[in-house]
Amino acid sequence: MNEKLLAEWCAEIEAAPTRIRTRFPAAAREIGRTPGTSPEPGAERVEDDVRVSLLAALGRGLAGDADTLSTEVHDLYRFGDADERRAVLLGLGHLEDLIGDRAVDLLHDALRTNDPRLVAAALGTYAARLDPAAWRQAVLKCLFVGVPLRLVAGLDPADDPADDELRRMVADYAAERRAAGREVPADALPFLPAPTQTTRES
Repeated sequence: MNEKLLAEWCAEIEAAPTRIRTRFPAAAREIGRTPGTSPEPGAERVEDDVRVSLLAALGRGLAGDADTLSTEVHDLYRFGDADERRAVLLGLGHLEDLIGDRAVDLLHDALRTNDPRLVAAALGTYAARLDPAAWRQAVLKCLFVGVPLRLVAGLDPADDPADDELRRMVADYAAERRAAGREVPADALPFLPAPTQTTRES
């Protein structure tokens, strides 16, 4: 990664925020990328780190102007490819104090896709701004598309046993899988009652 160029671009964007419109798409090509493709959701990529740094610079440049910041972030997502959209989602947690709830709609958009990398990126710390029903559906979506639940920020069935509704939803999902003769993902098991865990079918 070209850290010197990244620092120059961050300073440029902080001084002239609209420069991110051209710098963000070019980041992987000009500053650095992880070789090959990354089909695994949650896998760390150099280009993600670079773009998140650019987003942080955008936030500094537009601190105090949340509406303009929101517009720029939405445009980066709307006009970006899948890699750029993933980076926007990953960067939302760094902009949360500046942007508030203005980008929650981007989470909903990502969660409507079947792209595991977008779904995983949408469930970082910013996902705490989803309403409880949408958040539970997002957790269930992870099971459907194969996103490891360890990637869901703030989710730990051992620490939060009170979400009975999520447990019910996962139990229904597991019952449907078993009825169809399909294996229940290991990630679902901590949410199920102990007797159900011991009768897992293969």
